[in-house]
Amino acid sequence: MRVVFAGTPEVAVPSLDALLESAHEVVAVVTRPDANAGRGRKPRPSPVAERAQRAGVEILRPHRAGDPAFLERLGELAPDCCPVVAYGALLPSSALEIPRYGWVNLHFSVLPSWRGAAPVQHAILHGDDVTGATTFRIVPELDAGPVFGTVTEPVRPRDTSGDLLERLSNCGAELLVRTLDGIAAQTLVPQPQPPDGVTYAGKLTSDDAQVDWSNPAPAVDRLIRACTPTPGAWTTFRGTRLKLGPVDPAARAGGEHGLEPGQVAATKQDVLVGTASHPVVLGEVQPQGKRRMSAVEWARGSHPDPDERLGSIGCAPTGSS
Repeated sequence: MRVVFAGTPEVAVPSLDALLESAHEVVAVVTRPDANAGRGRKPRPSPVAERAQRAGVEILRPHRAGDPAFLERLGELAPDCCPVVAYGALLPSSALEIPRYGWVNLHFSVLPSWRGAAPVQHAILHGDDVTGATTFRIVPELDAGPVFGTVTEPVRPRDTSGDLLERLSNCGAELLVRTLDGIAAQTLVPQPQPPDGVTYAGKLTSDDAQVDWSNPAPAVDRLIRACTPTPGAWTTFRGTRLKLGPVDPAARAGGEHGLEPGQVAATKQDVLVGTASHPVVLGEVQPQGKRRMSAVEWARGSHPDPDERLGSIGCAPTGSS
């Protein structure tokens, strides 16, 4: 089939790679316009655009997918199907109608669970044991189209959203190619999603990523892992922001179990912070305006007082769908 691939971030590159190596002809890619990045805030092409340029594939960068010039060029390309992975913009009906087999989205959950922008983060945040990836035909309603296929993937105890998304992007790429193969052979018929079990995964903001130490340790652990690497978990210390890497939620033997929520106890080996249940052990941290460092190094320089607390207790959201 002639395909026009739509995607933007690094997580979409494995699918583009798989399509370029498949029997299908990638005649163009659609991606978001160049965005300012780096310290100099200079315009930089998306990871998908960079990969397409290396492959010598035409790149379309519409500001809106409904732009007349884009729709005209898409029509000229005459794609049979448009596979999509994390494109990052809404597709109007005028665009959906152009390819004869429609637009096929690779979504990183087992639909109908976790429709929306942040399915992997919400799977970790809510303690799911298993997640996966789904291919489906795009319809106007959010992530509600009929399903072509799924794969499942366990959520490991120490997974961050970055870890899990990397695995899903690779197994999902294989699923996407198999889906297009089935569409081309006319052996694959999409099935409607069941009406039960629909959940939504809204984007997690920086406000959502603030740790509430009055939550139990497992909830604190899941929030931090869900927000790693983006939007990045954080707390406050002495009125400034302290970024947090993943923590160890395991309880430690000893008298530190009496720590109040947000209270810090530092030893030569560990830095513990109290929660509503038992303490967690801090991993890497990054004070505002400084480099990342181990929590032990941070505590050695900061000398947290036993009366000081991390964060604002009882006011920070843990992220909800």
